[in-house]
Amino acid sequence: MPELHAVGVFCGSSPGHDPRHLVLAREVGAALAHRGLGLVYGGGQVGLMGAVADACLDGAGTVVGVIPKALFAHEVVHPGVQELVEVATMHERKALMYDRSNGFLALPGGLGTLDELCEVATWAQLGLHAKALVLVDVDGFWDPFVQMLDRMVESGFLLPRNRSLILRAGGADEALDVLAAARPEDVAPAIGPDDR
Repeated sequence: MPELHAVGVFCGSSPGHDPRHLVLAREVGAALAHRGLGLVYGGGQVGLMGAVADACLDGAGTVVGVIPKALFAHEVVHPGVQELVEVATMHERKALMYDRSNGFLALPGGLGTLDELCEVATWAQLGLHAKALVLVDVDGFWDPFVQMLDRMVESGFLLPRNRSLILRAGGADEALDVLAAARPEDVAPAIGPDDR
């Protein structure tokens, strides 16, 4: 994996009901700034997205927001980011976030977060990139998803080595340590002709 310099963060545009999620988002943003790592995220000012961006900016970090024009009203564009990239579609948003990041964190969120993390994991599985993905929570939020991944392995729909592409951490610093320690072989192409 290339040297870590910009981290794509997937997370909810809602704050959720558990205040620990907002605390986690702020910790992630602060940790990114403290380590001199750029934040690439969805460009919103609300929910966990806004919290991670605010904390990164408060720590003098660099923040790139990527948002489709159609979502401006829904996600309330963050006015303080150093770079806001407007795109036409969600597909363009994801592609640009993936391109501008060289590691990914998934915090609690909804369908959009799930879509983003599954796509980036699938691209790693197909060998389209060698960038690590880490699920981050403090309360077991990702437990059901992790159980589903393990069920996919047990049922023969997901190879164990592909399952291992999705890492996990229990806090901001641990997550960034896991990203920084990831090696290309950890996220190497994991599908071949013998995998059918």
